[in-house]
Amino acid sequence: MQNPAGLKQNTPMKSKDVQTTPAIQVIERAFSLLDVLASHPEPVSLKTISERTGLHPSTAHRILNDLAIGRLVDRPETGSYRLGMRLLELGNLVKARLDVREAALGPMRELHRVTLQPVNLSMRQGDEIVYIERTYSERSGMQVVRAVGGRAPLHLTSIGKLFLAQDDAPRVRAYATRTGLAGNTRNSITDLATLERELARVQRSGIARDDEELELGVRCMAAGILDDQGKLIAGLSISAPADRLEDSWLDRLRATALQISSALGHKPPTPA
Repeated sequence: MQNPAGLKQNTPMKSKDVQTTPAIQVIERAFSLLDVLASHPEPVSLKTISERTGLHPSTAHRILNDLAIGRLVDRPETGSYRLGMRLLELGNLVKARLDVREAALGPMRELHRVTLQPVNLSMRQGDEIVYIERTYSERSGMQVVRAVGGRAPLHLTSIGKLFLAQDDAPRVRAYATRTGLAGNTRNSITDLATLERELARVQRSGIARDDEELELGVRCMAAGILDDQGKLIAGLSISAPADRLEDSWLDRLRATALQISSALGHKPPTPA
C-alpha cells in the first residue's frame, strides 16, 4: 500500500531509545522486592530476599541499590534492607486525597435507590455526631429531616453508638458523666448500665441501632466505615419510619459500608 501524501511512515524505534521488555522486567522485579520487604516487619537479608523472589543475589542487590537511591528502600545495615520512608511520604499524599464523602456518595445513592429511605453519612466530633452527607427523596415518608451539618448526641444515634462502642469502659463512663445521658424521647437510653449493655451488643454484631431514641417515629441502623489503618472514621446509616425499617437491608448496609471502606484503603482481615 502506498503511503498517503504528506504523511511520514513510522519507523521502528531503536532499542537504545526505548527498551520495552527490559524496563517492564525491571519494574516487575522491583515490585516483587518491595512485596518481600513489606511482608517482614524487620530488615531482611539479601539472601532471604533472593530466595523469596527467585532473583540472583547480584540482580536483587543491583535493583535494591537503585531503590535505595530513591529512598524507596533503606539499608539499616550492610546486606539488609527494609521499606524506605519515601513510601510513607507518598502514601500520606495519597491518603490526603481520599475524601470519605467523595468515596461514599455513589454507594450511598445506590443504597438509597434500593431502600427508598434516607441514607446518612456521619462522623464524630467530640460528644456528638455530625451529618456530613445525606441521600433521600420525598417518597421516603420521613417527617424529620436532619440537615447536613446537623448534630446529635452519640448515645441517641446509631452511628454515635458505633463510635462509643470503640471506646473503653472508662471513656464511656466519662462520656456519661459529661453529658448526663440526656434523653430526647421515652425510648432514649439515659442510664450507664443500659448503655453499656447496648454497646456490648454493637461490639458483637458490628451493627448499631436507634429505636426511636432520637426522634419518635424514626428508627435507624448503622455500620462503620474504616480507613486504611482499620480505624472507624465515619458511619453509614439507613433511617426510616419506625414501621418501615427492614432487617433485610442489613446485608446491603454492611456491604455498602465495606465498599466505601475499601475505597479508603481498608483491607478486611483474611479469614483463617
